[in-house]
Amino acid sequence: MHSFEVNGGKKLSGEIIPQGAKNEALQIISAVILTPEKVTITNIPDILDVNLLIELLGEMKVKIERPQKDTCIFQADDVDIDFLHSETFRKKSGRLRGSVMLAGPMLARFRKAFIPKPGGDKIGRRRLDTHIVNFERLGASFNYHPEDGFFHLLAPNLKGSFLLMDEPSVTGTANLIMAAVMAIGKTTIYNAACEPYIQQLCKMLTKMGAKIEGIGSNLLRIDGVNYLGGTEHRMLPDMIEVGSFIGLAAMTQSDIVIKNAGLDYIGIIPEKFQQLGIQMNYLDDDLHIPSQDVYEVHRYLDGGVLTIYDHPWPGFTPDLLSIVLVTSIQARGSVLIHQKMFESRLFFVDKLIDMGAQIILCDPHRAVVIGLERQQQLRGIAMSSPDIRAGVALLIAALSAEGKSVIQNIEQIDRGYQNIDERLRKLGAEIQRI
Repeated sequence: MHSFEVNGGKKLSGEIIPQGAKNEALQIISAVILTPEKVTITNIPDILDVNLLIELLGEMKVKIERPQKDTCIFQADDVDIDFLHSETFRKKSGRLRGSVMLAGPMLARFRKAFIPKPGGDKIGRRRLDTHIVNFERLGASFNYHPEDGFFHLLAPNLKGSFLLMDEPSVTGTANLIMAAVMAIGKTTIYNAACEPYIQQLCKMLTKMGAKIEGIGSNLLRIDGVNYLGGTEHRMLPDMIEVGSFIGLAAMTQSDIVIKNAGLDYIGIIPEKFQQLGIQMNYLDDDLHIPSQDVYEVHRYLDGGVLTIYDHPWPGFTPDLLSIVLVTSIQARGSVLIHQKMFESRLFFVDKLIDMGAQIILCDPHRAVVIGLERQQQLRGIAMSSPDIRAGVALLIAALSAEGKSVIQNIEQIDRGYQNIDERLRKLGAEIQRI
């Protein structure tokens, strides 16, 4: 087990480039199973979750070439389907929530799949109902086998259907799209997620020969095809990293340029940080965050306290609420953070309170942050990372704090952020992996 040792209170400066999008990568890489032809993917982030998925594909006998660190060439022309029912797969996939997205392409091409119980972050319940109920509507049957811990799915006759999703789940939508592109007939997915990750998946599948209408909306129409071919695809910059670096710059009073930020694809993320009073400049596809002594939280027109909450795209992503919360600590003014989607994601605030933050945890979903206005610094402490996003929020707090902090369980951070310690050192941060 590794930890980060951070000596905080340093102003940072320089340029940083976001990695490829983690959440896109898990979908795009799963989709290579849909064709026996070669699929080349570039801008792949070098992070634990993605590397674990690539490793799983290799053990399924998918051929993998890696001509560059951020590039993979996949060819799934001799897939070992039975590996997905092995103890090795169960153990490895149990550590990776994204492994559930292998089910859609496996059903589409091989008409059977195995789904282990979900892994990943401990941030609350993550239901498989959306996936399995809609697979059933496409003609799949399933049974849960408690003795091996797998859902067994069979779909000898996968047929298109009208799917009205009970929630706009990103992973659920991705799974259903990948199943539907090779189902017989037409599938309509209503209340579909429409995040840039989903749009990217649809664009890639279209280049492979899929027939998809409504890309970018919550109503997708898919005409099934018999065969998909190879393609090349480049992943977007990770918008969660972009938001994380905005918060980092503000909290540490740093001057940072986020290069190649993919500004056309990050929606209202900059606007939410601007509501905290954070200034930013747009330079082509770069985002410049200048050093600020104080940033003041906006109020509503009627004088009410600002509330920032998560919402399905194009609303604000839940993955950045932890970052917004920690960034609010040094603001002038107060803000209510409302995490609607996961009931355990705010429990890390006790560590921030120990560091000197003024936060009232109202319940598992809501926290009020009363800004310190730079009147006092946070103090360094020892803490542990509970999940990817909370881990980076704690890292941002540590970098802004006075004295030394130690963050344990950084494997959670490594799951989503590529070589974050090396990249931060280039900006002037004092951070060591111990």
